[in-house]
Amino acid sequence: MSDLFWLTDAQMARLEPYFPKSQGKPRVDDRRVLSGIIFINRNGSRWRDARKEYGPHKTLYNRWKRWSDKDIFAQMMAGLAAERGEEKTLMIDVTYLKAHRTATSMVVKKGGVDALLAEPKGA
Repeated sequence: MSDLFWLTDAQMARLEPYFPKSQGKPRVDDRRVLSGIIFINRNGSRWRDARKEYGPHKTLYNRWKRWSDKDIFAQMMAGLAAERGEEKTLMIDVTYLKAHRTATSMVVKKGGVDALLAEPKGA
């Protein structure tokens, strides 16, 4: 059984109206890229750790960044929530994701957890 995440045909059909028009060169496979973006965000992984089945990690990041800057994902969420007919605020808590990525980068950049717990010099 694969641990990859793939959007279904029905899910893609609901999302496609929110996709921006392609300008110039056609985009690479939307299903593959969006599935990869969801997989990375759901699992709190780094872009570099994206499975090769989703395509190059740089493609995933670039699509996520461009569409985030244009509020495409926010429009998708608002549109999907509006389809349900409920007038509620939908919020996604990314605190864990940010904290996880920050902690991971500290471990790599600062010498690990032991460096964080070590006594200060001169103590």
